[in-house]
Amino acid sequence: MGTKERKQREFAERERQFLDAAYELVSANGLLNLQVSKVAEKCEYAVGTLYQHFASKEDLLLALTTLQSQAHTEMFRRVAQWEARPRERMFAIAVADMIFVRNYPEHFRIAQYALCEVVWRAASAERRQDFLEAGRPIGEIVIGIVRDAVAAGDLALGGMSPEEVCTGLWALCNGIHNLVHAEGVLEDFAVGDSYLLMCRHVQAMLNGLGWQPLADPEDVRATDQLIQRITNEVFHDLCPAQ
Repeated sequence: MGTKERKQREFAERERQFLDAAYELVSANGLLNLQVSKVAEKCEYAVGTLYQHFASKEDLLLALTTLQSQAHTEMFRRVAQWEARPRERMFAIAVADMIFVRNYPEHFRIAQYALCEVVWRAASAERRQDFLEAGRPIGEIVIGIVRDAVAAGDLALGGMSPEEVCTGLWALCNGIHNLVHAEGVLEDFAVGDSYLLMCRHVQAMLNGLGWQPLADPEDVRATDQLIQRITNEVFHDLCPAQ
């Protein structure tokens, strides 16, 4: 290995060390207590060294969000490879999102904060582009499921593009995640199992799109059975035994 390649590898390893330390500090002390100086101190580097990697705290937070996007993408790839009808695979995307947020709760909190307007605008153009590139495969997978449904005759777009169909489902799932993480909000509305409710709403939305075969959102048992089937067939290693 040449000198240039070795330095590049060392740079990447040090950057990952900073990211791991930042994630640990967020998990231990909360997102708003994260300080760049504490990250550098935990890694036993000067703050100036950290700033060689991240132009600001906002860059660091966005880089953390980008890093976890790889795990998110891998879960969606599993759904894309699952041998099931397009509607079941689209429902499985919602289940994958649910499992991901439950397994990586700190990631969701960091992403929620990093993508707010103030932080997003303060991050560098390079870090914003890195994040968008990391998320591109996720969009391609979900859009691909919509196109499979159209090709199979299970869905007529009715004037919407595949991207517009996906945006509605994305907004529904992300909205539930936000409410779940706002402690006490859903309890005031006497909501029971928040994610089972999310899945029922997904079924209702897919019905509204005319996506075949139609499902009964009121059949809670059938919805729960489908969630369990997806968990067992696609994500058995990521979910604790029931």
